[in-house]
Amino acid sequence: MRYLPFFPLEAMRITGDSKTGNYDAGIGDRLRRLMLRQGGSLEKLAALSGLGEKKLTAIALGEMAPTINLLWKIANALGVPFGSLISARHRRGAFVLRKDQQKVISSNDGLFTSRPLFLDDSQRLVEFYELTLAPHHAVRSEAHSPGTLESLVVVRGHIEITAGKDPTQRLGEGDALVFDGDVPHTYRNLGSSEALLYLVMSYVDLTEA
Repeated sequence: MRYLPFFPLEAMRITGDSKTGNYDAGIGDRLRRLMLRQGGSLEKLAALSGLGEKKLTAIALGEMAPTINLLWKIANALGVPFGSLISARHRRGAFVLRKDQQKVISSNDGLFTSRPLFLDDSQRLVEFYELTLAPHHAVRSEAHSPGTLESLVVVRGHIEITAGKDPTQRLGEGDALVFDGDVPHTYRNLGSSEALLYLVMSYVDLTEA
């Protein structure tokens, strides 16, 4: 079972783009599709996720806009990447992600943002994100599933990264780091201006293990 891609433990919100509106639209449809594909039931999903059947039903019917924490639990219970619940349906061919139509996941205080740079389906094993971190701000992430790798490059700013028991790493502009994402880890902006990072999440296909 996979954990979610890089998201901190703090409360988060999903922000829609200026032209198409609410980013929550379609989450219920994708949840129903994933459950149908896996042959699961609301009762089983409720047991695995720790969420009530009534709450899950409301999300599946589009009657309730789920929080990031709820989506986190659902994705973990289904064993799919987070992008499977929030991203557009998979399609073939080129697709432009316009900056003025970007969809981002932001902390409630706006000090951290994560912009998915992919169109995802539940089979994808690599995810690409653009991250911003406010001055002197830090975010934490839980351990992802065994074998998960995080690869990042600092585009702007100075970052400190602590992952599990490994020594803390300090990175400047242009520096890159690959580390195990299956341990708790923390990203901290050491500078007095906003930091910009690009992150690639690489998962192991546990179905072939």
